[in-house]
Amino acid sequence: MSKNIMDETYDAIVVGTGISGGWAAKELCEKGLKTLVLERGRMVNHVIDYPHMHLDPWDVPNAGTLSSEIKAKYPKQSRWKIDEFTRHFFNDDSEYDYDEAKRFDWIRGTQVGGRSLIWGKQTYRWSDLDFEANAKDGVGVDWPIRYKDIEPWYTYVEKHVGVSGESLGLPHLPDSVFLKPMELNCVEEHFKKGIEKNYDNRVLTIGRVAHITEGSKPGAGRGTCQNRNRCKRGCPYGAYFSSNSSTIPMAEATGNMTLRPNSIVTEVLYNKNKKKATGVRVIDRMTKEVIEFKAKVIFLCASSMASTAILMQSKSDAFPNGMGNASGELGHNIMDHQLGGGASAKIDGYDDKYYKGRRPNGFYIPRFRNIDSKSSTKDFIRGYGYQGSAGRSDYSTVIPEYLYGAEYKAEMLKPGGWRINLGGFGEVLPYHENHMWLNYDKLDQYGLPTIVFDAEFKENERLMKKDWIIQAQEMLEKSGFKDVRANKRKSHMGGGIHEMGTARMGHNPKTSVLNKHNQLHEVSNVYVTDGACMTSSANQNPSLTYMALTARAANHAVEELKKRNI
Repeated sequence: MSKNIMDETYDAIVVGTGISGGWAAKELCEKGLKTLVLERGRMVNHVIDYPHMHLDPWDVPNAGTLSSEIKAKYPKQSRWKIDEFTRHFFNDDSEYDYDEAKRFDWIRGTQVGGRSLIWGKQTYRWSDLDFEANAKDGVGVDWPIRYKDIEPWYTYVEKHVGVSGESLGLPHLPDSVFLKPMELNCVEEHFKKGIEKNYDNRVLTIGRVAHITEGSKPGAGRGTCQNRNRCKRGCPYGAYFSSNSSTIPMAEATGNMTLRPNSIVTEVLYNKNKKKATGVRVIDRMTKEVIEFKAKVIFLCASSMASTAILMQSKSDAFPNGMGNASGELGHNIMDHQLGGGASAKIDGYDDKYYKGRRPNGFYIPRFRNIDSKSSTKDFIRGYGYQGSAGRSDYSTVIPEYLYGAEYKAEMLKPGGWRINLGGFGEVLPYHENHMWLNYDKLDQYGLPTIVFDAEFKENERLMKKDWIIQAQEMLEKSGFKDVRANKRKSHMGGGIHEMGTARMGHNPKTSVLNKHNQLHEVSNVYVTDGACMTSSANQNPSLTYMALTARAANHAVEELKKRNI
């Protein structure tokens, strides 16, 4: 491979363009820094590159279902919900493969925008119940921050993102800056009232989602949600938050951003005498040319595992085991959220109710276990919430006598009965032995080692899941539902699509990789603000916390550059 060292020195380099990378790019550019933004995958322009955004099932092969031939190209990515409408936003496993000592569902979208194009958009704050949990339980290491440190940054990003939701006043699930909430349907309202009647520590609310439900927000013409529920195809209205509709075009508008897709960052370069990072080494995905870019500060936002892989590959005399890995914790403490399992049921009495539209949201039941002394359990620590929805099937059960003719057509037009489903969403503890490593005996086409995962759920997660299945059934039964059925679907690490850890924050450089500002303890001008930085996983969706931490870290980096501390 040829090598090319660029003469220009940027103020900042951002690696990755997903939720975290987009925010890093926006904040650094808006604060005046000449910023190079590097993305491993292809370019995706907002609206222009959403080829299926307006198509119906009859417009694509097999009504959108993947054929067995095409599905074979996505043996790991197809463990998630991909189809003909969305598969172009997911990785081709033949080009971006990985290995598993234990099954790990690493679902990725390698393109400008990353998984911000395909995320579920559930948006929740964490609280001190989460930030203090490790210290309280003696698990992992203590977070070096508390809610007061991140609260103003939650507010800052929410005003830009646009979060639809309902205020509840729960200390353990702080309210966001909300746009008007979406509506529960009649059966969900029935369930909400049933929970209120039978429990004094449980509540059901509409999900909190990153959708504009009124007005508009900054970005590439971001407008109001149209309730199409075609979000994962790319939203032409920019109603749901993504890097492509929001942070990337805002960074570009400053004139300070240079965006370079098809750029595979292989390592962070280091000057041992100055004790600072000097830039990054890149392989051009199309030409295989090796290029070195220089910068004063580096933000790694490539995703939890990819950012850590870059640090692991950044070996030198100063860092023989990978940059910032004096603690030996780099690659360890992999976390996710455990999904799978819950309950479903039927209900009578609402057959005269039907709803139009495709609400891109469901209901949410916040955590109610181990909140205080009254809700503590002996079997497991931490807790879980539920996400779910109620709806009617498209048509009523087809009667054998009506297999053809006018009667059959009439029957097909009748909506089916109401069903409700709720699934648990549980916290996973940070176990040191849950880790990733690099196999240098198996190199990819770019000469990079294969990432190998060795992580699993353990007894605390198994007992938690057992409890949430029981509680799901109980809540439905007490609320008057019938034919209540337990769902005991098996789940695997990675399947929550919230992989976290591997470069955790902490007070002590001997037990953690990053400090309270998301800087490497050992290299002050390298920041990691994606899921790799997480010290525990809570049970809430983490993307809002990634955004807030990134905005906070970018502000810190700019202030430190002004002071010439980095």
